[in-house]
Amino acid sequence: MTRYTRRTRRTLQVTGVGVAALLALSACSSGSDSSSKKDSSSASKDSAKKVTGTVTVFAAASLKESFTTLGKDFEKAHPGTKVTFSFGGSDTLAASITGGAPADVFAAASPKTMAIVTGKKDAATAPSTFVRNQLEIATLPGNPDKVASLKDLTKSDLKVVLCDKTVPCGAAAQKALDASKLKLTPVSYEQDVKSALTKVELKEADAAVVYKTDVKAAGSKVEGVEFPESANAINDYPIALLKDAPNAEAAKEFIALVQSSEGQKVLTAAGFLKP
Repeated sequence: MTRYTRRTRRTLQVTGVGVAALLALSACSSGSDSSSKKDSSSASKDSAKKVTGTVTVFAAASLKESFTTLGKDFEKAHPGTKVTFSFGGSDTLAASITGGAPADVFAAASPKTMAIVTGKKDAATAPSTFVRNQLEIATLPGNPDKVASLKDLTKSDLKVVLCDKTVPCGAAAQKALDASKLKLTPVSYEQDVKSALTKVELKEADAAVVYKTDVKAAGSKVEGVEFPESANAINDYPIALLKDAPNAEAAKEFIALVQSSEGQKVLTAAGFLKP
């Protein structure tokens, strides 16, 4: 055998070993990637919250339209769930919760009414402000009485409706009136903002002080009149998980939706202000 032949054979042997090593490394790498992808996929599935059952939400009346939309979005994202709502005056809802009414989530129209619940230690989490709301005057379509300011509501021939002072919208309206040193005697005090707005929609009142979101939701049924004093009476809306929530895990996911960018889009589209 010649020196050249021995050298060639040695080179081929070395090359063969190198190729085998590369193939082995490639196989390991491929297996590692596959295993990594599988683990990642598994982790992703595990991290996705799988919730079922009914979520009961007590929420301020002014949240009716936006929360109803979010409830449908939640049910679509979590098959097997159902969101039920109880809308009303925040003070009434708070009293129901402290009285033992079963609920998972409370969304109030003011920190003061949320404090009724936290004061009784009926909240499982610290309340978090998720939106804010500002007052506006709702008049009959076309504003036939030419209401242009908060002071115009004090005219003796005008039938005006306010929310009760214990309700957040009523407390805010009173704060705006006090700041303006105006006295107003309404034809009625209503227990929630929707009831006040309905009086105008049914033409049982000429005007009402409600939230901008309610004026927007009413569409052509009323006409909105902004007033500068409302800037000093903006309400923060807090939300919290309740202590004895029957479906705490699903409730946490609903609160997360409300606070998410998707939830905020729905709320700002309804006229709410960002927190």
